[in-house]
Amino acid sequence: MKVAVLGAGAWGTALASHLAGRHDTLLWARDARLVQRLALDHENSAYLPGVPLHAKLRFETDFAAALEHASGERALCVLAAPVAGLRGLCEAIRAAGRVPAQMVWLCKGFEADTRLLPHQVVADVLPDHLGCGALSGPSFAREVAAGLPAALTVASSSQLCRDLTVQAFHHGAMRIYTGEDVVGVEVGGAVKNVLAIATGIADGLGLGLNARAALITRGLAEMTRLGVALGGSAETFTGLTGLGDLILTATGDLSRNRTVGMQLAGGQTLAQILNHLGHVAEGVLCARAVLEIAQHCKVEVPITEAVCSVLFDGRTPRAAVGALLRRDARAES
Repeated sequence: MKVAVLGAGAWGTALASHLAGRHDTLLWARDARLVQRLALDHENSAYLPGVPLHAKLRFETDFAAALEHASGERALCVLAAPVAGLRGLCEAIRAAGRVPAQMVWLCKGFEADTRLLPHQVVADVLPDHLGCGALSGPSFAREVAAGLPAALTVASSSQLCRDLTVQAFHHGAMRIYTGEDVVGVEVGGAVKNVLAIATGIADGLGLGLNARAALITRGLAEMTRLGVALGGSAETFTGLTGLGDLILTATGDLSRNRTVGMQLAGGQTLAQILNHLGHVAEGVLCARAVLEIAQHCKVEVPITEAVCSVLFDGRTPRAAVGALLRRDARAES
């Protein structure tokens, strides 16, 4: 099977390396110097330093060649751009005049300007494309690149897209589950990053494991309320792309969003944190969008409100936690 991965960040590189263990896999990046280093060292020193990539993985800077590689009926194109770059990548695909028949995207979040989910961005640029879906779940790129076990879910209305994604990724230490709830999968992937910032703040303030458990549990309820209001299935949020991804991102030391929260609790400013982080923290980029969408849907999201007040309104982390603790008692569900 031929697979082209468009985007050589940490996650795109890790999945491309995994794919190369069984399939003819091409990793595309627009930066010619990066591709030259990848081909020479077989290591992505910018995003996954010290992790050797699969020996059969090939690299490409020619966009048309990458699309050609993924153009067959039994081929797959993986869009590995962040949400901020998804529209531009889809526009480049449209402009190239060769749209792969089957595509899955990896990004999590809402588009900043439009407040659209990834599938809505794709539909906006490529309105006639039906063979597409979202691949998501609890996964750190470094662990996947190292060959450690992981489980992901592909959500698509296309049976062929789901089948090809399973065929491509379901081998070795990676398990792939399937579903049709694209909205639920994408909302879980977006909101969990904001909740991970909240959990990082609580841990950074030394509030203990009880507080962490409460934040994760009530955060899951918050995520589910919003997801169902947007058309997702409640069941999706108890699965890999909801609860699973939330647990990983809120508690794992490799989580950038958790790191942002802990450093905010430690007294650093958001500008200082982002300047030193070196990678995108999607929770910061989409927190305001999550809040605005929730307000539009008349859905209560108190944890997201607290995170936004710290990120954008100058509220101290301790004051934000205090406001959450002072909320009136209510039924759990």
